[in-house]
Amino acid sequence: MKAMGVSEFGGPESLRILELPVPEAGAGEIRIRVSAATVNPVDAMVRRGQAFVFDAEPPYVPGMEAAGIVDQVGPGVRSGVSIGDRVSVIAVISGAHGAYAEYLVVPAESAVPAPRGASDAAAATLAMNGLTAQMALDLLQMPERGTVAVTGAAGAVGGYAVQLAQADGLRVIADAAPQDEQLVRDLGADIVVARGADFAGQVREYAPQGVDGLVDSAGIAAGAARAVRDGGRVATSAGGQLADAERERGITIQQTFVPDYAREHARLERLRQLADEGRLTLRVARILPAEQAVEAHRLLDQGGLRGRVVLIF
Repeated sequence: MKAMGVSEFGGPESLRILELPVPEAGAGEIRIRVSAATVNPVDAMVRRGQAFVFDAEPPYVPGMEAAGIVDQVGPGVRSGVSIGDRVSVIAVISGAHGAYAEYLVVPAESAVPAPRGASDAAAATLAMNGLTAQMALDLLQMPERGTVAVTGAAGAVGGYAVQLAQADGLRVIADAAPQDEQLVRDLGADIVVARGADFAGQVREYAPQGVDGLVDSAGIAAGAARAVRDGGRVATSAGGQLADAERERGITIQQTFVPDYAREHARLERLRQLADEGRLTLRVARILPAEQAVEAHRLLDQGGLRGRVVLIF
């Protein structure tokens, strides 16, 4: 089968077309014929040798979420998945096992029916980014009707966090650059503040005692944590540490690691249902043929995307 991956780490130009054996579905697994695979920041980390490459031999195939058609069902699968079903899936990268490939094997729990009416490209953006946002909210252990702040709200993970928090009945304060303010409002943020160094100060204008939790998808936890109340929580998908002053206030920080949620089928099914209901917005920034993965990664490295670049197989 054709796949896109790297044998040597480097920039976007290190991505190559690979010829790999077609994988077989084992016990409890399904195989899909990939229609679309999303390009995410973690894929650039794989390309550079910074993630999911330490316990496997080259080549390395990136890609943690995809959409496609089930074409093989392994023994012991009891989730109701059938050959011919159109699904959205999350994949855990391991060596040459990644979603930038014509065929992909995943545990049956890592797949749900593709959202109704969604294109292949849009359906591919659901699983990994959605579960990352859901995991962040779970880590916050938010009180009922609490207030959550979200950084990077115009991005894929941040946007899902805004919408999932709204679905949970939370009050949402989110950031946006001027050109993204309407987008973030449309996603459901109750209050939109300016993106930038004074994020915490602006949040405190609307939540003087501090918010209950912060979803940091912009990698600014060190400064943004000042927006959190004493004893509150920070969940970050972009890394970062807290300043000593915030730790002294009893604030804790946790890093999302979405592979831990790869078999959380009930959570993945809820994401699919919210997308079906129009309460979770699937955003595609650009669609490219898989052979143009180099260009896709150049766009990723440039930043500023509103939605995900998607490779079509």
